[in-house]
Amino acid sequence: MKQAYFVTGTDTGVGKTLIASALVYQFAQQDLKSLGMKPIAAGCELVDGNFVNEDVTQLIAASNVQAPVKLVNPYAFAPPIAPHIAAQQAGATISLDVIADAFMQLSALADVVIVEGAGGFCVPLDDHATMADLAVKLNIPVILVVGMRLGCINHALLTVEAIQSRGLKLAGWVANQLDPDMPVFEENIATLKLQIKSPYLGMVPWSPQPLHQNTPALISKLPI
Repeated sequence: MKQAYFVTGTDTGVGKTLIASALVYQFAQQDLKSLGMKPIAAGCELVDGNFVNEDVTQLIAASNVQAPVKLVNPYAFAPPIAPHIAAQQAGATISLDVIADAFMQLSALADVVIVEGAGGFCVPLDDHATMADLAVKLNIPVILVVGMRLGCINHALLTVEAIQSRGLKLAGWVANQLDPDMPVFEENIATLKLQIKSPYLGMVPWSPQPLHQNTPALISKLPI
């Protein structure tokens, strides 16, 4: 059975790539053909005439299926800024249809495709479309990465509301500890467990050098 998940986060820099790569890697460990996809990447370096993004590189490293980089990452921009502004500066237009077509081609190559969003769930892609519209276009279950720091409860609940109001399935959420000294950390986790009705997939403890192989076995907890 073909599977796919859309990984989003409560903000930028909350560990989406870490969790997405972990899922790709762990599905691959189950002998499934597993691919990661980063439709839009901002913050790329020009290497041998091609834009290279660290998040995309990590997803490719976790995958056990080779696919054209243009399918894995249809849109790549140099400045590490909001996608719609990066696209404007590059004179480009982000097309949901182009991304959806790339996703379908990747799905034909793999058993599982993990799609990582850019920024938060509602970040704009142009004057009209947002990352949320892309998730609706792909129509696949969503996994929410909650960056555990002060303010995360409000950000998490607003994002959950945005996901569910669009008719998307929230397959589960992951807590990623961004601040090793966060006050009342366990109380925040408990509150989120109470307020978010979708499955709690686990917590990634703070680490100065996180590796996708060291994250919890999230797959077994997904409502597949």
